[in-house]
Amino acid sequence: MDSKHFTLGEGQTPLLRSRRIGPDVGLQHLYFKLETVNPTGSYKDRFAAAAISDMQLNGKQRILTSSSGNAGSALAAYSAAAGMKCQVAVFIGAPENKLKQMLAYGAEIWKIRDFGADPEITRDTFEYLKQIGSASDAQLQISSYQFSPVSMLGVETIGQELVSQSEQLQRPIEHVFSCAGGGGLILAVFRGFEAVLKQKKITDLPAMHCVQPTGNNTIAGPLREGFDHAQPCQSTTEIGGLQVASVLDGNEVIAACRRTGGSGYLVEDEFVYEVQSQLARQEGIFCEPAAAVSLAGVLQAVAEGKIEREQTVVCLITGTGFKDQASIDRMLASNTCPVVTLSEFIKQTS
Repeated sequence: MDSKHFTLGEGQTPLLRSRRIGPDVGLQHLYFKLETVNPTGSYKDRFAAAAISDMQLNGKQRILTSSSGNAGSALAAYSAAAGMKCQVAVFIGAPENKLKQMLAYGAEIWKIRDFGADPEITRDTFEYLKQIGSASDAQLQISSYQFSPVSMLGVETIGQELVSQSEQLQRPIEHVFSCAGGGGLILAVFRGFEAVLKQKKITDLPAMHCVQPTGNNTIAGPLREGFDHAQPCQSTTEIGGLQVASVLDGNEVIAACRRTGGSGYLVEDEFVYEVQSQLARQEGIFCEPAAAVSLAGVLQAVAEGKIEREQTVVCLITGTGFKDQASIDRMLASNTCPVVTLSEFIKQTS
């Protein structure tokens, strides 16, 4: 590895074949890309590693960022390891466990009212962050090509890894489903595949599909309806991490998905929570709600007859379930863990 590349061991995450959910809906080659196993539990560690590497190269010592949770946690961890200061403006609605994770790494954080939900406040907050991030010792790091194109190169490694993993499977990947807030993730994965295509190591790009909660319809709806531009919205979804009211990389995502023959899918919050539970109880994959959005999109596409039985489909599982306590409580609302005597335990299990 390049000695100038700062790392905590991110990347090279597993690609697991679905044991139950895929076969149950008629997909024999459904796979999950498990970004949950990265150092802070999400794919944003790839972004943070590239961000810190670039900042060290340019003599920067202070990170400014906005986050709904995962990016802030990743940047806080990597900046702590690098001896840098990390300051985070947090989207309203960010899960408490993610805030605690940032604080554990020593970050300074501020929750800004209506940030992430209201498009005007979101825009104005980003403008202020750009202003203070221009200080000589600082750098603004937001996981979007609009703000941090160099750091987003770290996320492109997901696409490159998927090509290598498809070679091991001896099957081309025909569909990739990704959740989207601002759209940076799906655009980065597309560009990772595109880089390999230019090297002529693959002959075709997979269809890239953008999946969003119906309460944050900035990209998926316009893509599905044939429009060329994303749209700002008043975000109403409860799915943490995907409450991004502004367009960010949305226009480029629409162009990338359309180029590959992909589409947009909108899924209800309640369905996402059901899929999150399904992943845990049928596949042994404990992910946060945002990570379950990609599979919710696959299941919708199957119901609409958009995927053929023998095609290879990949879902990006973006973050671990331990990051979102409220969704855990929701999942386990009907479960109890009683205290019993030994004799009661024997009676109940015999």
